Amino acid sequence: ALRIQAVDPLAPQEWHHVTMTYDGSSEAAGLKLYLNGELMETRIVKDHLTNSITDWIKIPDSSPRLHLVVGQRYRDRGFVDGEIDELMVFDRELTADEAHHLFDGEHMAQLLAMDTAELSSTDRAALLDYFLLTASADADALREELRIARATWNRQMDELPVISVMRELPEPKPAYILERGAYDAHGEPVTADTPSALPPFPADQPRNRLGLAKWMFQPDHPLTARVAVNRYWQLMFGQGIVRTPEDFGSQGQPPTHPELPDWLSRDFVNSGWNVKRLLRQMALSATYRQSTVISLATREKDPENVTFCRSEPKRLQAEMIRDNALAVSELLVNEIGGPPTHPYELEVGFNPIEPDEGNGVYRRSIYTLSKRNSPAPVMVAFDAPKRDVCTVKRAEVASPLQPLITLNGPQFVEASRVLAQILLNRMDGGPTNLIDEAFYRLTSRKPDANEIALMTRLYDVQLAEFSRNPEEAVALLDIGHAPVPDHLAPPQLAAATIVVNALMNLHESITHR
Repeated sequence: ALRIQAVDPLAPQEWHHVTMTYDGSSEAAGLKLYLNGELMETRIVKDHLTNSITDWIKIPDSSPRLHLVVGQRYRDRGFVDGEIDELMVFDRELTADEAHHLFDGEHMAQLLAMDTAELSSTDRAALLDYFLLTASADADALREELRIARATWNRQMDELPVISVMRELPEPKPAYILERGAYDAHGEPVTADTPSALPPFPADQPRNRLGLAKWMFQPDHPLTARVAVNRYWQLMFGQGIVRTPEDFGSQGQPPTHPELPDWLSRDFVNSGWNVKRLLRQMALSATYRQSTVISLATREKDPENVTFCRSEPKRLQAEMIRDNALAVSELLVNEIGGPPTHPYELEVGFNPIEPDEGNGVYRRSIYTLSKRNSPAPVMVAFDAPKRDVCTVKRAEVASPLQPLITLNGPQFVEASRVLAQILLNRMDGGPTNLIDEAFYRLTSRKPDANEIALMTRLYDVQLAEFSRNPEEAVALLDIGHAPVPDHLAPPQLAAATIVVNALMNLHESITHR
């Protein structure tokens, strides 16, 4: 943005003639303000323009038009109790004398009528500026070259992906104690500092975000590593050692095992903050490898599992459920990095977005396009939070919408069909081998006799149904972008898809044990 501010405020309850000129340089120095025809003294507030200064918007059923707002800025109340009259917009830069002429309507006429012998050096310079801007063909040619160069630069800059980047101000904004909390009642000035109960702020570090980050990651800092270890413990075990991750202070719950975060955090720091090593430690621990099946007496003794005497089954997180379906069907693309992707049934602000044609629909959910207030609908159904508020622990709520998505969502139906065709290509004979292998892939165990009989009956019923209605089999197999093999009969593949999809919706398939 470019922003300048007049040094002297305007007098209230009076009409003022204000002119703003801009030379197109993308610099604050190219902006000038004139009050009643006279150049105003200004100071630069912002001088960092990275895109075109014009803000083009697309209005439905209309052509693009320039969006111009006067007397208002972003998230501002606007021009309260004021009036604006006779707004004029010019398609070129105005000279200082033209700005004066706009105010009194006579200045340029008087200047042009003067005898050349009476012109001062200031008058001659003003007339030269006016000539170069309005009548000089050579100056016009040079300005056109400059305009083309700037347009090329702006076009290249506008095509680059834009992300928000925070920068430190050259001079920090002053902060004050607010008397009775009123924003305009400044009390004693205050400066940024850290709590005295924690290690002192390094004397050689700047008091900004960089210095704060280095202070937080000092080897002797007692808080950062403990918070991190607790979050990873919560990821692995369902509950943290401190069960109020949103409040690590005196108002939160104390740790269930005080010495455990002490040891884990010190070991975590000594390992060079090695996250993979920390997670491996937890996964190989005897605590993590406990069974979820325990005696009734043990459960009654510790119903909330405060002592971590057992493993707690927990549903996979939203991203993991989708990624798991893609992984077992061998559709998951493990490519790292790149732009956001558009999977099936993606919406942003209730506006549907067409899915990617290539591998974008099969990439990990971490790459799915998400807005602060509009996560992917599939993720929202499985309790993925919005990003406008920090969430350190997700809620886990069961709703009828969840099985509707995993049973009918294009991503899950396609994954079921692809896994079915992979297994049909590898298995000989009836559906028993397909059911056995699909069950093992999705639940990590082999099915028992009753489960095989149930799934075999489902397969037979669906095969008969699709054989009577082949068009329904074709419609089912047509879901998704993955190609359908020609050598498999549609009724057979459709019946196998239904079986795999049913297994994919078992509680065991989306629950971590």
